Amino acid sequence: MVDEQIAARGITDRRLLLAMAEVPRHRFVAGHLQSLAYEDRPLPIGHSQTISQPFMVARATELAGPQPGDRALEIGAGCGYQAAVLSRLCKQVFAVEIVSELAARASLVLRTLGYDNVTVDSFDGSAGWTAHAPYDVIVVSAGAPRIPALLLDQLAEGGRLVVPVGGYDTQILTRVQRHGSAYEIVEDTRCRYVDLVGKYGVGADVPRA
Repeated sequence: MVDEQIAARGITDRRLLLAMAEVPRHRFVAGHLQSLAYEDRPLPIGHSQTISQPFMVARATELAGPQPGDRALEIGAGCGYQAAVLSRLCKQVFAVEIVSELAARASLVLRTLGYDNVTVDSFDGSAGWTAHAPYDVIVVSAGAPRIPALLLDQLAEGGRLVVPVGGYDTQILTRVQRHGSAYEIVEDTRCRYVDLVGKYGVGADVPRA
């Protein structure tokens, strides 16, 4: 998977490639899907949610540029796979999943695998997780109609937010980096994630930062 689907498509960060090779993706999907776990495709995890395809996890993580001392936040943790990858690259990871059954399952798998630097909770994360802010890295694993303004406030100086932005048919994986009161925005790869749900998710009013 790492050689043929990720490195061959331009992902060059060695730490990231090693993390992707280390994390057992099959442990995050149901038993009847485990034979498909290392194909470059999303897979259903229940509750109309999916585990993202490996390349998109790799690209989002590479854009976020996690460093060993970083604190990271993931919104839309689903089965916990993206959080697991981040846990190999950061000091501490906080992961939010609005579906409580998925959050409980993700927490169990992460603990079983020994990824003890990940904290999972279940609530509406569309406004972030202010209790542990600021974060060096924020990855939103769900498509948002716009860059989430409230998440920008939770970035540390120099922090990076990666989020798929767009409508149902077209999203662009977008990185926002904080420089004081200014934000540098880079649009990257076309993608299609499940919708970000919650008070400030798809179909919601624009929040004020």
